[in-house]
Amino acid sequence: MSCDGPVLRVSDMVFGYDKENNLEDITFDIKAGEFVAILGQNGSGKTTLMRCINKILKINSGDVLIDDDSILSMSMEEIARVCTTVPADVSLDFSLTVRDYISLGRTPFIKSLWWEDEEDERIIDQALWDFGITQYESRRLHELSSGERARVVLAKGVVQTPKLMLVDEPSAHLDIKYKVQVMELLKMLADKGMAILMANHDINLLTRFCDRILLLHKGHIIADGPPKDVITAENIRTVFGIEVEMVESNGVPYVLPTGSTLTGGSIR
Repeated sequence: MSCDGPVLRVSDMVFGYDKENNLEDITFDIKAGEFVAILGQNGSGKTTLMRCINKILKINSGDVLIDDDSILSMSMEEIARVCTTVPADVSLDFSLTVRDYISLGRTPFIKSLWWEDEEDERIIDQALWDFGITQYESRRLHELSSGERARVVLAKGVVQTPKLMLVDEPSAHLDIKYKVQVMELLKMLADKGMAILMANHDINLLTRFCDRILLLHKGHIIADGPPKDVITAENIRTVFGIEVEMVESNGVPYVLPTGSTLTGGSIR
């Protein structure tokens, strides 16, 4: 369900290290309730793009607006109040309990010397319930399975009560059941009005769950639109260098690789 007006607006953004531009002329917006994916080869700039949006990286030119405010004039704390970043996984060096880790998501809203107030506790309890992890709240992160940790990491992002969620490869190390579960949870958040931008390589999951796909190639967005318009055999050939057959089920396009990327002597 989308509302009027973009939560995120990226305009003519350029970013590069030293004299080389890694991202050029990046322009797009995302409305409340939209679930948008960034798709591209490894090293195409997907994670870099998200780090520019949350100001971890300083853009060379252009602008990024979150909820109509330019990040160029916002502090990191101000950005954290409206935008949360969800990593692929959490370091197992953390010895925190599930509840304590999720509570860290409330850090941008601390108003006193006390760690949490009643409102914080209510939000944390609701996230534990919504993500089905109440029974794990006293367990340590390293005691959880990969699928359980994925839900915990999403819950931490949600308690930040963001308008925009940036999600980086949320199902990279999960089996198919938990990949689908994570996508269902993200879709649920979008349906409740959150704007979500996600980097992911699982094309057939993106076509099933996402409203739009941004196709990133050599530092440029070469296609932006509904999955059926962006995920074509020609675009996949251009970006990934492989031949595919497009099949459709219930109106959703899926990709079936048919060609080989190997040439003589590729494997020794």
